[in-house]
Amino acid sequence: MSQPNTVTVTLLEKEYRVACQPGEEDAVRVSAQFLDERMREIRQAGKIIGTERIAVMAALNLAHDYLSLENQQKSLDNDIEQRIRKLQEQLEGALGQLNQLEL
Repeated sequence: MSQPNTVTVTLLEKEYRVACQPGEEDAVRVSAQFLDERMREIRQAGKIIGTERIAVMAALNLAHDYLSLENQQKSLDNDIEQRIRKLQEQLEGALGQLNQLEL
């Protein structure tokens, strides 16, 4: 098993060292940049003060966004499964009719 690498990221002008798997460094940097942008938006809104509180609000907002997207994906998956079942039933019906015509 490979040893984790360490990446330095900056969130609201504060540096953090983060361990990650080899090859995941760029993904960690991009994630940190995205989080930093979200934290800056919250700080600029001016309603929340303190890095820790801003980080918690950003985490809550991101968790909410993630769960909303996950629910949308589940709904889409269910719709697709229903459509596939309907198409399979139609195909089986058509093949059944074809078989009867051939007899």
